[in-house]
Amino acid sequence: MTRVSLIPGDGIGPEIADATVQVLEAAGADIDWEVQRAGQAVYEASGELIPEAVYQSIEKNGLALKGPMTTPIGTGFRSANVALRKKYDLYANLRPIRSLGQVPALFPDLDLVLFRENTEDLYAGVEEKVSDDVMHSIKIITRQASERIIRQAFDYAQNHQRQHVTVVTKANIMKLSDGLFLDTARQVAKDYPDIPLKEVLVDNMAMQLVINPKQFDVIVTENLYGDILSDLMAGLIGGLGLVPGANIGKDLAIFEAVHGSAPDIAGQGRANPTAMILSACLLLDYIGQDDCAQNIRQSLDRVLSHTENFTPDLGGQASTTDFCQALCQDLRV
Repeated sequence: MTRVSLIPGDGIGPEIADATVQVLEAAGADIDWEVQRAGQAVYEASGELIPEAVYQSIEKNGLALKGPMTTPIGTGFRSANVALRKKYDLYANLRPIRSLGQVPALFPDLDLVLFRENTEDLYAGVEEKVSDDVMHSIKIITRQASERIIRQAFDYAQNHQRQHVTVVTKANIMKLSDGLFLDTARQVAKDYPDIPLKEVLVDNMAMQLVINPKQFDVIVTENLYGDILSDLMAGLIGGLGLVPGANIGKDLAIFEAVHGSAPDIAGQGRANPTAMILSACLLLDYIGQDDCAQNIRQSLDRVLSHTENFTPDLGGQASTTDFCQALCQDLRV
């Protein structure tokens, strides 16, 4: 049995975490959960956003499934998500984008995978105040960080029979920083002669994704571009409530839904747990319980083929509990 730290998070986090645990139990996943509390509510009560006990749990287990955490815009504490990624050097952010069941989508039958560099770029948080009217934010790109995320994307493409890898930059303008990322991609691609490398500028990529996303397969890009493009890609299949995420480092991995904590609907039983359930599937893949993960994905496709199971974000009326029960029942058949 694999022990995993479970961090429910803020807002709708506890609701979707509970649903996820029930679904994995119904699917027969061999996991022992160690529940830990972190996030805004903990910060307001104790002054600690991520208590030391949470760090100890993650370091001991090497695996965590995390719900969304609230991050104030402009002021307040730093993002817990960013803090965890930097502390544990979780350099690879994996976000599969796949159409599900009969969920209304701009592009049915879409199956893309985005790899986002997770530790540097403008998200490194190197900012300074020059004066009241001038602020500096430093963009950091290194060959080491670029190479490991690009190689991760190529390895994934090779191991999952994907057709090609697309590198996304703005190297025509940021010739040094983005130029380094692009040059690194070209060098890494030489080690994978059977996997073509495509090069697309980020502004063109945004347009191409909404015109013809099926021309892409595996996508690799820098931190900021990846954050923006992944949300755009989620919109192609029905929204953030359907998109899982994995943050992977050398010896440790944290899996999480990519959506926010949605405090406006917290406690109302309206949250869609699909993204967190799919994030748990990525965790199962990571620890070698692939069959269990695939059973859950297939069950999600079946359950989401019936509109009576759609939660409000998908245009339906099903509650979080309704959806969870339908999925558990399908898995037990």
